[in-house]
Amino acid sequence: MTDETRRWQGWREATERALYGPGGFFLRPEGPAGHFRTSVHASPLFAGAVARLLGEVAEELGTDGVDFVDVGAGRGELLAGVLAATAGSGLSVRAYGVERAARPDGLDPRVVWTDRPPRGARGLLFANEWLDDVPVDVAEADAAGTVRYVEVSPDGAERLGGPVSGADAEWLERWWPLREPGTRAEIGRPRDEAWASAVASLAAGRAVAVDYAHVRGSRPPFGSLTGFRAGREVPPVPDGSRDLTSHVALDACAAAVGGASSGAAGVELVTQREALRRLGVTGERPPLALASTDPAGYVRALSSAGEAAELTARGGLGDFLWLTRRVPPKEGP
Repeated sequence: MTDETRRWQGWREATERALYGPGGFFLRPEGPAGHFRTSVHASPLFAGAVARLLGEVAEELGTDGVDFVDVGAGRGELLAGVLAATAGSGLSVRAYGVERAARPDGLDPRVVWTDRPPRGARGLLFANEWLDDVPVDVAEADAAGTVRYVEVSPDGAERLGGPVSGADAEWLERWWPLREPGTRAEIGRPRDEAWASAVASLAAGRAVAVDYAHVRGSRPPFGSLTGFRAGREVPPVPDGSRDLTSHVALDACAAAVGGASSGAAGVELVTQREALRRLGVTGERPPLALASTDPAGYVRALSSAGEAAELTARGGLGDFLWLTRRVPPKEGP
């Protein structure tokens, strides 16, 4: 295929088509779990921790009836886990799965399946590995230092396009300035907007985004765009056969909501390791004495500790960042 016959697009447009267009990767029947393992799939401890977080939010709101909104719900795995973990807790959970794929077979009938967050929810909006799959454009500084859009063809070949301008250029200058020729960035503005819209859907409670991410002091110099298929990292080719993903500039997302920064009141950015530790997932091994007094209990506790260790591991899932935005109830009319 030559440059004359290739169909060139910006990465945002190409990714949208490859992931969510006809026959797109995320619309396939097997869903994300058929290709990669998130914290949700790694252990039921994750759903249990989210269920405890949901309980905290309900307590803050002073109610036993609470909404749980799972954004980027996959095939409903986290929803099923949270509903199971809250059974018998006294909580009345109204559950929503937000996903562009069709409602999966066998999903709990209590779950409302929708393609956008419900307006006016009161409770917990939780987005696990959602923002990284919001399509974004890629920029690169050329040999003269001019920042240009990167264009891609369906076979993954790239070329430099026109100069980045307008709101995209402003975003880069604020959040990810490119100074050296050859350096690259993913322009996170669409993710900022997606996060702000999700937070705005809440009437009260907390919105939490969990993702592999970076902040301004640690941006990767050449970006992080990559592909995943069948459990393996593969080159990013926008042909619909693989996930296309890149790390999220979560500090920019934090600042997109009401002008707040990640250090502002009601906003927090911490590692998954720290977030799960607060929710009782620590990875600590059970005392060896338990092996003699309760061998079966020791084996169960040891297995649980191993799962917790994976969820909180340095260099792995534990390094994910959790962005939390509290939404206080609105005062009277």
